[in-house]
Amino acid sequence: MAQRTVVVLVDDDANLLKSVARLLARHGIESRAFASAEALLESDSVQTATCLLLDIHLGGISGIALQRRLAASGSKWPVIFMTASDDEATRNEARDAGCIAYLRKPFRTG
Repeated sequence: MAQRTVVVLVDDDANLLKSVARLLARHGIESRAFASAEALLESDSVQTATCLLLDIHLGGISGIALQRRLAASGSKWPVIFMTASDDEATRNEARDAGCIAYLRKPFRTG
């Protein structure tokens, strides 16, 4: 039996979460959406993740800090970072945190 794909989304923009979740569902990909890193950490959803799609600039724990925390606890899940505040320092920090991809918002979903 094939493993199901579950993408965990973390972004403080409710509209973006809804749009990306709908896009993934259209392609047969299950998702779990969270408005903060803290909400994700309080759940058990990270255990079922296939991939994490994390906003870098969140209100509390940043996406990069979340990735570092998960990696320190042994997480091997691939991480894609996304941000609306793109600059070289942020890209380098994301890369150093181990992302497999980096998306600039807004991005085309169609």
